[in-house]
Amino acid sequence: MPSAASVRGLMAELGVSEAALSGGGLAVRSPINGALIAEVRLHAKAECESAIEAADAAFRLWRMVPAPQRGELVRLFGEELRISKAAFGQLIAVETGKILQEGLGEVQEMIDICGFAAGLSRQLYGLTLPSERPGHRMMETWHPLGVVGIITAFNFPAAVWAWNAAIALVCGDTLVWKPSEKAPLCALACQALLERAAMQLEKIPPGISAVVLGGPELAEAFAADPRLPLVSATGSTRMGRALAPKIAQRFGRAILELGGNNGAIVTPSADLALAARAILFAAAGTAGQRCTSLRRLLLHASVYDDFVTRLKTAYAQIAIGNPLADGTLVGPLIGRAAFESMQESLCEARSDGATVTGGERLYEDLWPEAYYVRPAIAELPRQTALAARETFAPILYVMRYRELDTAISEHNAVAQGLASSIFTNDLREAELFMSARGSDCGIVNVNIGPSGAEIGGAFGGEKETGGGREAGSDAWKTYMRRATNTINFSQELPLAQGIRFDALR
Repeated sequence: MPSAASVRGLMAELGVSEAALSGGGLAVRSPINGALIAEVRLHAKAECESAIEAADAAFRLWRMVPAPQRGELVRLFGEELRISKAAFGQLIAVETGKILQEGLGEVQEMIDICGFAAGLSRQLYGLTLPSERPGHRMMETWHPLGVVGIITAFNFPAAVWAWNAAIALVCGDTLVWKPSEKAPLCALACQALLERAAMQLEKIPPGISAVVLGGPELAEAFAADPRLPLVSATGSTRMGRALAPKIAQRFGRAILELGGNNGAIVTPSADLALAARAILFAAAGTAGQRCTSLRRLLLHASVYDDFVTRLKTAYAQIAIGNPLADGTLVGPLIGRAAFESMQESLCEARSDGATVTGGERLYEDLWPEAYYVRPAIAELPRQTALAARETFAPILYVMRYRELDTAISEHNAVAQGLASSIFTNDLREAELFMSARGSDCGIVNVNIGPSGAEIGGAFGGEKETGGGREAGSDAWKTYMRRATNTINFSQELPLAQGIRFDALR
């Protein structure tokens, strides 16, 4: 089980000094057993200001480094992650309560985005555009933007930062990161591994990346600081509402990755065995603490009874317990507040007429400071206000439908728009769900669950999810500024739109 001594060993392997883990003002406890594993120092607002100032100075130098050389830093960082994958994956499990397989998967995701970004460093392409004026050439180019402020949540304490950091670095930007107060150790480890990579190269400016530890006041400082032209913030919709106006007021850019009340539809033609396996991971994996976790399940009336029976059978077989142990599929919730929120939602579900299976606390006698729960299935007679809200816990609200158009309408009738799925073997149903009449989410899947996105695609959602996009595809453009250039290689001066202005002859 986790202890301060075992965590010191992991952190030493990852390059973090023992001095950084004791004597601070922030107590770090593992959700696995509630043990105190470190005490890290919080940063004052003045220290945050200094980190931004140093990153701004570093940007002036880093932007002049050729992009493929910037990509080499990211490639080397990926190599450091490969070397340290086992230790880092275990640290993620210890600090967040994820099962070890998911911790290792998160590190692999970081390795993958480093590979993507290193390749991208040779593909920051613009366009050549036809000019309407003879003897002219028009083109667009992309340039580094500045310092990127990154704010992350506890549930993916390293990968979400890496999505931003790897892309931003190859784009010529520098970084200042405020991680969740619930997962500061992973941030310190990321910074140490990036510094190891930087030591292998020459002319890496000091201050290129920094971690500042603190609460909402530091996030608000990011939002208000004009030296941060881009703030990427992952967290609750409430957080986004607080930060977005401050960023907009100074005309900054924001990448907002906020809530996700994700739904799935199972149609009569679906492969029910496949759907049950996919839904089990999507709803119960990570103890329901992914932004892409499945919250709402719409089952066609003709398959409802069969599918719910399958699902309950699968839920009964989930191994819940110490996430570091082989075979465990579900670890603990992050803490007491998450447990209490889950119980309040289940109580409300029962008041709404739900039949609830599961949801009870486990291992309270063994680990009184840890919060293990059995994932819950709540069968609702209809989609209620409760189901339309996101509870960040392993609760799956299950409802019947009869017409696909009605199911899609119910699916879209929530404030968030992150991830969605349909399970069908009918091509028309699949195409409808992916069409403009279908899911209104940023991620729309067929015959797979809503969680487990790959880094090659742009990640993000619509509506109250915030509209931001990170990771793959052309998400890199948000981290750069665009310039449209026109070159006159003639001896004439024709004006656009045929305007004549001939005062000089």
